[in-house]
Amino acid sequence: MKENNEPLVSIITVVYNGEKYLEQTIDSVLNQSYKNIEYIVVDGGSTDGTLDILKKYGDKITKWVSEPDEGLYDAMNKGIGMTKGELIGMINSDDWYELDAVEQMVNAYKNNPTKTIFHADRYDVEEDGSRKVRKFHPSAFKLKYYGMTYNHPSMFITPGEYEKHLYNTKLRSMSDFQFVLEAYLRDKETLFYLDNAIVNYRLDGISAQLSLWNSLKEGIAVRKISGMNIFENIFSFFVKIIVTMINKIRKI
Repeated sequence: MKENNEPLVSIITVVYNGEKYLEQTIDSVLNQSYKNIEYIVVDGGSTDGTLDILKKYGDKITKWVSEPDEGLYDAMNKGIGMTKGELIGMINSDDWYELDAVEQMVNAYKNNPTKTIFHADRYDVEEDGSRKVRKFHPSAFKLKYYGMTYNHPSMFITPGEYEKHLYNTKLRSMSDFQFVLEAYLRDKETLFYLDNAIVNYRLDGISAQLSLWNSLKEGIAVRKISGMNIFENIFSFFVKIIVTMINKIRKI
């Protein structure tokens, strides 16, 4: 489906009891400079005012569902299954896009037809509302042996990439990391970087609450699933510990 020969873009918002920020998220999608968008909201059965907000915007949201799920990544996969677009973006219910985010990504998509994962920089938003740009870090070493260097909230991904793999619902908070690492190790040339911040990300998500030990355990699982061998995994384990210790010393 195209409007004025422009590709249809699917935007997915996953939410559960997200009444505090959801309206800002919705407005950032509906007010995009790029207009050929289908907007899908997947609610996990909220018990707060989330459903009232969805009903308020019901005539502007393409489709929304509210039902129990198995967590964040299950809801993401469910949303992907509902899409019809040539490009799929994922914006969570406490984040929001810059108003030309989709337009920028569509231009990148049209100019780079061999790419399947488009990503950019993001703004990290503190509790006081201040924000700072988090740049994509291009180091392959850091991605493989330390942690996520890409900004998943900025990503727009083709359906073809999602046909190869979805988000792993067995992981608690690093399924986006596993998705990116697996794609990178398979063929890093499928990723395209846009050097600009297009999304605002609040620093209070699941990954920010994960303990070091749980982070280490889930990191091992991520690398194993993505195809890294046991020696690479052991090496990454010690890299993570050493870097964490150095960072703690610097803060003293």
